[in-house]
Amino acid sequence: MPLFSKKDKYIRINPNRAIRETPQAKPEVPDELFSKCPGCKHTIYQKDLGSERICPNCGYTFRITAFERLSLIADENSFDELFTGIETTDPLRFPHYKEKLAQMREKTGLDEAVLTGTALIKGRKIALGIMDSNFIMASMGTVVGEKITRLFEYATEQELPVVLFTASGGARMQEGIMSLMQMAKTSAAVQRHSKAGLFYLTVLTDPTTGGVTASFAMEGDIILAEAQALVGFAGRRVIESTVREKLPDDFQKAEFLLEHGFVDAIVKRGELRDTIATLLSFHGGGL
Repeated sequence: MPLFSKKDKYIRINPNRAIRETPQAKPEVPDELFSKCPGCKHTIYQKDLGSERICPNCGYTFRITAFERLSLIADENSFDELFTGIETTDPLRFPHYKEKLAQMREKTGLDEAVLTGTALIKGRKIALGIMDSNFIMASMGTVVGEKITRLFEYATEQELPVVLFTASGGARMQEGIMSLMQMAKTSAAVQRHSKAGLFYLTVLTDPTTGGVTASFAMEGDIILAEAQALVGFAGRRVIESTVREKLPDDFQKAEFLLEHGFVDAIVKRGELRDTIATLLSFHGGGL
């Protein structure tokens, strides 16, 4: 105790040294420099993900935008967008829904949660649809259903194969029952395309859930998936509470679906373009 009571004796302050009155600001690391992998939980330097945005540790494929997907899949400058300018009637007059849509259009550069048009993949013409989870989680409302329906109708008329990249959180709650009706509407268009003897390929990306899974996502002639993509209808907790049992850890993952015969193959993102081109050549599409 004497040591502490006489601390002034042992502590000397230099009177010429300026005392900083304001605390020094802590260095900040920009959020865009690193990402946390949902698969292995590792923190990854963004540049290590590459243009394909794949985790170097576990191979998890990060979510990408529709335009990023387009640049990886289609021949350069071959995409011709179709069915733009379609707007919802906002059947429920849901509060602030129209404002939310306007914000999403400005943020993503898309007019809705799915990008539709025609493109070339290694010289083969296709009708192409790419869903983007950045737009209200790619939920399926009346406009998404209409765009996909028109895409299949156009492909049937022009005798084109359809390649559709799916991603969705399910039906769009802001449109109620009208969003659920898109399941039957899109499925009918897929069926007419199939009856015309035309090829339909789906690629399931993370996440593909709800009404999209229960309709056109699982109706492809061939169904591919990206590694570790979440694919399912109801949520895990809902199913566990219904069946009253614990589900496997990998339940609803692409690998689980492949093992149980729900998808035909899991393809690495960097190999999708070549794989799709090969499948199109096998099925005589797009020439």
